[in-house]
Amino acid sequence: MLRGLYTAASAMISQQRKHDIVTNNIANINTPGFKQGYGINRSFPEMLISRINNGLGEPGAVPVGRLNTGVMAEENIALHTQGDMQETNNPFDFALVSNIQLPGATFDASGKYVDANGQRTIQPQAFFTILNDNGEQRFSLNGKLSVDGTGQLITPDGYRVLGGDGQPILLLDPATQTPVTNFRITKLGQFTNSDGLLLQNANNQPLNLLISRVEDPNQLVREGNGLYRLNAGSEGLARAVNPDDQVEVRQGFVERSNVDASQSMVDMMAASRAYEANQKVVQFYDRSMDKAVNDVGRV
Repeated sequence: MLRGLYTAASAMISQQRKHDIVTNNIANINTPGFKQGYGINRSFPEMLISRINNGLGEPGAVPVGRLNTGVMAEENIALHTQGDMQETNNPFDFALVSNIQLPGATFDASGKYVDANGQRTIQPQAFFTILNDNGEQRFSLNGKLSVDGTGQLITPDGYRVLGGDGQPILLLDPATQTPVTNFRITKLGQFTNSDGLLLQNANNQPLNLLISRVEDPNQLVREGNGLYRLNAGSEGLARAVNPDDQVEVRQGFVERSNVDASQSMVDMMAASRAYEANQKVVQFYDRSMDKAVNDVGRV
């Protein structure tokens, strides 16, 4: 009897996590560059049920069939599809338009390709490269940037944006030591002045954004504040984009979140209804056990 109780309880936990994921998606519907998540459920290993002695006193166990023992919320995967471009006309707003292709692969709308052998390939994605407070590289798609008092290009949370040389970008006029504001940026992420001349970094090299290409974005781990990281051992999945990669930087735009508001509401209601249904099952088992202990047990 308790087996069904555990199955319903595991389903409630799974639906609660799904509800939390969808709620987080809705809360970030206006967050630039946010990628919606979706929960993946997986069933527990099936059990092979057998009948002992065949009910007739004969030796041995006779297989009856397989029994499923519930589901578990396995992981939260981000859907890395391109969000809509929103024009802001703010020179410190940047958006990445990424459509990186791989030879022999045709990616679907969700950004994956499955070959004839069932091998799945995820479309690589481009990210801004950020330096967190601990000096560690992180990735982000939130392009609402600004310049602090020292001329460093920073994110809304104060994290520094890295340039092509791996150092924080410094938009500082060497003559006046004041932050540069009248700059332009090319499609390749290079900074120019109002006359179209390339700006130089401290090493007298062209100043440009470090745009990272992540081969499998599903390996990225959310850290909050719009930042992603790669676990130890997976750092090789990220490298700087090549000029021939189909990645374009747009100044004066931000990428909106790719959350589908209407679908999120449907998913949230479905999770709530499924949770309530499994809750009813738990209540039924509770009443049945109460009957068995308090009434049948007295006989």
